[in-house]
Amino acid sequence: MLSVVIVGGLHADARRAAVQRLLADVPGSVVLHHDLATAAAGTVVRTIRDATGLVSAGEAPLVNDCACCALREDLVPELLQIRDAGSTRMAVVELWDSVEPKAMAEVVTAGGLTVTGVITAVDPALVLPYLGNGDDLAERGLAAATTDQRTVADTFARQLEYAPVLAVAPSAEADDEDRELLAQLHPTARQVPIGQSDLTVPAPRNSPLAQAALAGFDVESAAAAQHPACALLPAEADAHGVATLVWHRCRPFHPERLYEALEDITCAAARSRGRFWLADKPDVLLHWDAAGGALCVESAGPWLASLPDAAWDMVPPVRRAAAALDWHPEHGDCCQHLVFTSPGLDRDGLERLLESCLLTDAEYAAGRDAWKQLPPAFDTLLEV
Repeated sequence: MLSVVIVGGLHADARRAAVQRLLADVPGSVVLHHDLATAAAGTVVRTIRDATGLVSAGEAPLVNDCACCALREDLVPELLQIRDAGSTRMAVVELWDSVEPKAMAEVVTAGGLTVTGVITAVDPALVLPYLGNGDDLAERGLAAATTDQRTVADTFARQLEYAPVLAVAPSAEADDEDRELLAQLHPTARQVPIGQSDLTVPAPRNSPLAQAALAGFDVESAAAAQHPACALLPAEADAHGVATLVWHRCRPFHPERLYEALEDITCAAARSRGRFWLADKPDVLLHWDAAGGALCVESAGPWLASLPDAAWDMVPPVRRAAAALDWHPEHGDCCQHLVFTSPGLDRDGLERLLESCLLTDAEYAAGRDAWKQLPPAFDTLLEV
């Protein structure tokens, strides 16, 4: 069986070091890489390397003017050829800078191959600068398609939070605050040092990074862990100047007051995420996703409380379990569950600001029919 390991991350030096470490530590492994930087010329360059150097190179044409689409089309056939040749134990898919591991893990799995590990490589000293970078990927030459509207910050955040394993590069510039920020952003991740400076020398048998790469990976569980309805969000923390605030309330937001406070709330933390509840849309679970001073708000479908009992059998068990944890006797799973992580976080000020956006006692007592008549301040953001 061919083990496929996906290694990604915008921290290119750390990513390359992690890949080289894996090639040295796992005999009979190769790395497959698609360079999307050549997309402007109409092709994506594919290379396959082993521990000794380049094995082969080729090109894949763009698909619908989309470099990332070309990667998707070319990746599985190449991996199947490697598998069928029978001489390779592990294929490392080194993603290009802005490609996100979630999409590629799902493509590889759908192609009938086995993903045994997903790793994001990070330099701890660069975590805060990248989380604070609101530049569009296109401005940095990192867009994967002409229609790519992602930013450096939100792309890096998703790369970091999806992977169960973080390959951590040695960094003389990183301090305790940097390492604490990384730990609080993704507290359940297994952090594995990339290790020796000489990446051509095999590490001792059963090296930690090789173990992590071959440990196994569940695409469905990973997707559920990112879904706003049941995401495993960070817990309260406060250490080395970095804090995480978990804000949980069972009362809806007033749409206008929240909208007016969005900039202050979004800029209060390096990273914030979770689910929230608007009074004028009481049946809709809304996703909050902010990094780099920019906020993305999306509908994630209905709250379970708004579904008829007959529809519950269609809901994944992990979603029902997550709802049960938040269940309120009156509102069910409808709630505010937002998490803010940042150095220098003003917890008290942020809590006061959030509380001021909730319905007042009188507004709350007026009931759902009255809530639905409130001005729909979020319709533009939600593209209603």
